[in-house]
Formats: sequence, structure tokens, C-alpha cells
Amino acid sequence: MAAFDIGQIDDVIHGRVRLGIMAYLAGADSANFNELKDRLQTTDGNLSVHLRKLEDAGFVAVTKSFQGRKPMTRASMTEAGRKAFVAYLDAMSGLVADQT
Repeated sequence: MAAFDIGQIDDVIHGRVRLGIMAYLAGADSANFNELKDRLQTTDGNLSVHLRKLEDAGFVAVTKSFQGRKPMTRASMTEAGRKAFVAYLDAMSGLVADQT
């Protein structure tokens, strides 16, 4: 049990919605805002806040464009985000393995 180190868990990723964003984007090239909102069952404002936090950390890239006259927001995981997500999963796996 001496190896247990909660400090290994990335606080930026660990939040429920942020973890959901990262997990979804890990399996998708990119996702539009409404797709993420529906999958994660969150509000526009809540999703925006969590995407911004991941973007500020360099884990997610957000692009805004227009499709006709309609605004389109897309998110994709960056290379740094992919590395951080793998490290997060490894840390969680390690913490669980240390308890068995």
C-alpha cells in the first residue's frame, strides 16, 4: 500500500464531464458540440466550461466555423491530450492494482 499516490491523478481530466469528453474523443477523430452534449447529457454552459478547461491545458483543440449560417464547434484530442489521457488511465489502473 506504500505505492498508493493519489497525486498521480490528473485533476484536469478527473472531473466526470472532462473524463467523458476525453474518453469520447479518444475513440473519435473529432466531435461536434451537440454530439458531445448529447452523449454526456450536459448543458451548453457546462460543456463549454469543461471544454475550455481541457483546451487551456492543451488536451483538446476546439475549432469554430460556420455551416451555412449556423455556427459549428468541433473538438478533437491533441497529441498532448492523448498522452495525458493514457497517463491518467495508467495511474488509475495502478491505484486499483495496488489495492488488490
